[in-house]
Amino acid sequence: MNNPYIPNLTLIESIKEETPNIRTFRLRLIDEDLREKFDFKPGQFIELSVFGYGEAPFSISSPPHIKGRFEVTIRKTGVVTSALFSLEEGSVVGIRGPFGRGWPLEEIKGKNLIIIGGGIGIAPLKPVIECIIKDRNKYGNVILLYGARTPKDIVYKEELSLWSNYIDVHLTVDKPGPEWRGKVGVVTTLFDYIKVDPENTYAFQCGPPIMMHFVTKKLLELGIASDKIFLSLERLMKCGMGFCGHCSIGGKYVCRDGPVFSFQEVKGFLEEAI
Repeated sequence: MNNPYIPNLTLIESIKEETPNIRTFRLRLIDEDLREKFDFKPGQFIELSVFGYGEAPFSISSPPHIKGRFEVTIRKTGVVTSALFSLEEGSVVGIRGPFGRGWPLEEIKGKNLIIIGGGIGIAPLKPVIECIIKDRNKYGNVILLYGARTPKDIVYKEELSLWSNYIDVHLTVDKPGPEWRGKVGVVTTLFDYIKVDPENTYAFQCGPPIMMHFVTKKLLELGIASDKIFLSLERLMKCGMGFCGHCSIGGKYVCRDGPVFSFQEVKGFLEEAI
């Protein structure tokens, strides 16, 4: 029986700079058998080890139908991520997982969906978008509302342009640059530009805690039921398996019971959770 605490050796195939402090790492498990068996659901995460520095949890940012490799989009924030950013293509890291509960894509088939992302919070939403595009006729109207701090902080610039051919994409920034011709304001201002059928609409969101607080409030005001609003709560996770208790909030473990929760599940302790 494999020890779930031991990371599997993984090759960094490529590194793409998304913003000055965010990069997408394309990874491939070195063991061929493990590579063929590796599968995940959008919204799940891995624990990534940089040997000698530690490990940290990161959402998988590529869709599961691309086999043999996967991607994680990471912001440079601390010791582990700084060490990771010092590595080059061809370097070896370790991964454990996948872990957690992902987005309920089966539940929303035939329904409309609003996807709301803030900053790097779009990373765990990216596989949702790409799965929907792959099976576009299985879903209703899909709207993406995405906000970033400045134009240079927008993640997935190329992908956003491509996605706009299949779903309704709205962008905004908090602080515009001289070349920016788009909308300015927090992401909730984008709700003014869309129409919502609350009876037939779900919402998926991920971003800074303050963003999710106000987005959830807006969604409820629009009449979307609390059990149709889903959030990815990625903070506080450590072991990834619910053993260490580091991410325990309100009797739930974010890593094991989430990181994706419906608002109905977490509204009693939402302030603490996000």
